Amino acid sequence: MGGLTVDAMGLGCMGMSFAYGEIPDQSQMVKLLQAAVESGETFFDTAEIYGPYTNEALLGKALAPYRDKVTIATKCGLRIENGKQVVDANPKGIQRSVEGSLKRLGVDTIDLYYLHRVDPHVPIEEVADTMGQLKRAGKIKHWGLSEASPKTIRKAHAVEPLAAVESEYSLWTRDPEAELLPTLDELGIGFVPFSPLGKGFLTGKINANTKFTEDDGRHNLPRFTQEAIIANQALLKVIDEFALAKQATPSQIALAWLLAQKPWIVPIPGTTRFSRLQENLGALKVQFTEAELEQLNQLSKRVKVTGDRYSPELAKRAGL
Repeated sequence: MGGLTVDAMGLGCMGMSFAYGEIPDQSQMVKLLQAAVESGETFFDTAEIYGPYTNEALLGKALAPYRDKVTIATKCGLRIENGKQVVDANPKGIQRSVEGSLKRLGVDTIDLYYLHRVDPHVPIEEVADTMGQLKRAGKIKHWGLSEASPKTIRKAHAVEPLAAVESEYSLWTRDPEAELLPTLDELGIGFVPFSPLGKGFLTGKINANTKFTEDDGRHNLPRFTQEAIIANQALLKVIDEFALAKQATPSQIALAWLLAQKPWIVPIPGTTRFSRLQENLGALKVQFTEAELEQLNQLSKRVKVTGDRYSPELAKRAGL
């Protein structure tokens, strides 16, 4: 993955202390993270904005005994201002952020450091140069971008080679296939899909009766309105048929599909439950023939997904 070697699947840690309603007991999350390592997980994804700040501290505490076994990715470039997320990729801000992340994670160097969102007010070349300085100073080993366009990726990569790019990609978010994936393939950059289970939708556990509290980030997303949830059951029906044939769960089918795309694509499903952790890892054992993979591709593409990924306001806040 752009010079960085990681396992085929990582663990997204945001939900352990951020975004999905009531925050889980953090002592239990320490146990979950350590159980993940003992189960074979070695690639962990966090960000300073998660919490904010508490998610990095959680990983720092939980993974300290395993530091030589794990790869930790974190992110900068988002901050809270008046209760809202603000994009800020000012080079001085990045320098401050990396120091804070190093301290909270309890590490001497960060394995993979992403710019969380592209800042339209800061040339990406300046960001890339700053990341290069951090690499040479030993603060970070590799750097990446999250939710960046192919044009931005090319500009950044020309200044300081990227190891990875994050963006949403799954059976219900196929946007990266048009331009992003070909660009990454050409440049030799790894791809880390977040929300590979569609923020929980592709698990099959969300239906028209599901209610989201106001502190759950999904409550105001267009794809999680009751109407959208009902309409998008058509995609779950396709996945369910493959799950039945493969004696697998819908989650495992969705993850196995991603794993079958390219060897440099590393999904990072998140969970707060040990049972789900084991279920997700089970996707590594699900194999498709070429014919089965093509059939799943074609059948899923026929389903028109209802609802945008973000509301216009959220997209603007995130710099999208």
